[in-house]
Amino acid sequence: MAAKMFEFIGKFGLALAVAGGVVNSAYCRVDAGHRAVVFERFHGVRDIVVGKGTHFLIPWLQKSMIFDCRSQPCNVPVITGSKDLQNVNITLRIIFRPVASQLPHIFTSIGEDHDERVPPSITNKILKSVVARFEAGDLITQREQISRQVSDDLTERADTFGLILDDVSLTYLTLGKEFIEAVEAKQIAQQEAERARFVVEKAEQQKKAAIISAEGDSKVAELITNSLATAGDALIELGKLEAVEDITYQLLRSRNITYLRAGQSMPLQLPR
Repeated sequence: MAAKMFEFIGKFGLALAVAGGVVNSAYCRVDAGHRAVVFERFHGVRDIVVGKGTHFLIPWLQKSMIFDCRSQPCNVPVITGSKDLQNVNITLRIIFRPVASQLPHIFTSIGEDHDERVPPSITNKILKSVVARFEAGDLITQREQISRQVSDDLTERADTFGLILDDVSLTYLTLGKEFIEAVEAKQIAQQEAERARFVVEKAEQQKKAAIISAEGDSKVAELITNSLATAGDALIELGKLEAVEDITYQLLRSRNITYLRAGQSMPLQLPR
C-alpha cells in the first residue's frame, strides 16, 4: 500500500513539473530596455519584435529570444601599422545598441551573441584601415581628424549590421619604441643644428662689428691727420697743454706730494 502511494506521489509530482514547465514556456516576460524575437518551429523567426511586458507563447511551438537594446560600451585594443610601417598601439571605445526593428534579421544572420562578435570585429578592421592611411607622426598631430574618420567609417559599417553607435572615441594611442627613439634623435639633431647656426650667426656679427670698429678707427685717424695738416703744430701744443693741466690737477689732489720753492731746502706744505 505504501509503495503504491509513493508511486502515485511520484507520478503526480512529475505531472506537476511538466505542467509547470508548459505553463512557464507559455509566457514571455520582456523587461524595460529589452526586446524579444519569436521563433516558430515550422515558420522560423517571425518578423515582429515583442516589446516590454508579458506575452503569451504557444508551448513547444514557439520560443522567445531576449535582446538587450540598451547602450553598451566596448573597448577594442588594436596593434596595427601606419602608412610608413610604424607599429601603432591604439584603443577605441564605442557605445552601441541594436536597431530594435532589425532584431529578427540580426538573430537570423548573426545570432544572439551579436554584441560580442560584431563590434570588436568591425572596429578592428576599420581602425587598421584608417591608421594605414596616415604616417606615424600624423597620428599624433592629426588625432582629431583621425578620430572623426574612424567614427564616420565605423558608423557606416555598423549600420549594415543593424547597430547604432552613440559614441566613438580614441582613448589610447602610442607609437612603437623605435619611432619614439627616432623622433628624440631627430629633435636632438635639430637642437644641435640650431646651436651651430647660432654660433655661426654670432661669429658673423662679431666679424661685422670688428669691420665697423676698424672703419671707425680708420676714420678717426683720417680726421686727426687732416686736422694736423690744417692746424699744424698748434693742435699738438694744445694737446700738451691739456696733458700738463691734467697732471697738475692730479698732483694737487694728492696728499703725498710736497712742493719746494726755488732756492728752498725745507719742505713746504701747501695749504689745501
